[in-house]
Amino acid sequence: MNVPFVDLKAQYASLKPQMDAAIQSVLDRTAFILGKEVTEFEQAFAQYVGVKHSVGVCSGTDALEMALRACGIGPGDEVITVPNTYIATCEAISHVGATVRFVDADPRTYNMCVERLAETVEDLVRRRPTADRRPPSGSGRLKAIIPVHLYGQPADMDSILQIARRHGLKVIEDCAQSHGAKYRGRRTGTFSDVACFSFYPGKNLGAYGDGGAVATNDDEIADRVRLLRNHGQHEKYVHMIEGYCHRLDNLQAAVLAVKLPHLDAWNTARRAHAALYNKLLTDVPGVVTPYVASDVEHVYHLYVIQVPERDRVQAVLKAAGIETGIHYPIPLHEQPAYARLAHKPEDFPVSHALGPRILSLPMYPELTDEQIYYVVDTLKRAVENG
Repeated sequence: MNVPFVDLKAQYASLKPQMDAAIQSVLDRTAFILGKEVTEFEQAFAQYVGVKHSVGVCSGTDALEMALRACGIGPGDEVITVPNTYIATCEAISHVGATVRFVDADPRTYNMCVERLAETVEDLVRRRPTADRRPPSGSGRLKAIIPVHLYGQPADMDSILQIARRHGLKVIEDCAQSHGAKYRGRRTGTFSDVACFSFYPGKNLGAYGDGGAVATNDDEIADRVRLLRNHGQHEKYVHMIEGYCHRLDNLQAAVLAVKLPHLDAWNTARRAHAALYNKLLTDVPGVVTPYVASDVEHVYHLYVIQVPERDRVQAVLKAAGIETGIHYPIPLHEQPAYARLAHKPEDFPVSHALGPRILSLPMYPELTDEQIYYVVDTLKRAVENG
């Protein structure tokens, strides 16, 4: 049996008539840039998330960069995030000229550790420059926190917001993996000053190419992002600021509009698959299944376990026709791109320890019970024969 990591063909087949009609409508009208599909999807997505504004942009990475710029963050500023995330989170911080500051992961949820966050914020705030004191070398102004709702599980937003408000910091949610997830009854993307979504094809809500959105209740931030994404203009050829070409195109908006009404059902299917994985993996020696906090609704963009001898186990699964992933094998503080920050692996021990143990098993709505049983049976044999 072959089990893909994600099966985008199966999803397309289930939506083919509606999807083909939506795409053909855009082609027939040759309406490719900022047309009615973008406007209608933005309105529908804002309503789904539960915010006033959704602004479509061309990727999740660009959503993060536009959000930072709209919050006035730039050179000389510092932004806190986690090292166990995709590099896009940090790239956006660097691209606006700010400095990345890391906080380690919680060992159970893998999201930002709020205890470490409180300590780091206090330390950075103490080093803030004042009128009568020059800042220590290499320090700047702490301006924002970017929690990542990793793998589809919301971070501890109440604690993060409490810390941020105490020190006047912006909070920017990275919701690239948490479309539809809930924290204490509210969807991710509704807690912060501004939230950022990715519509990369493999996401819970994915386009047929790159795409992203910025979600916010702040009118000024939304207006600033609309200017930034489209060359600084609301009116053609009237440029209020220097902007960028970061628009969500009409074809992708048409695709997303077809998919959005199915998102909750797909997330329910993902949770059912995760529950079956959990049940079947309960007694497998050395395997750690995902911990889910009591006050969240996980959407399992990824189903990530810890397993001994991960690379060997992954090779056995591959030989049996089972595709897996690793998210992420090398934490960002150990990446060559961030050597300038001069971190040691042990600076963030939880993220460092997870790297060689985590394994992402196949997870998508159309996954069958038969496929899950096959994955688990193969995994058991790989672990037991180690």
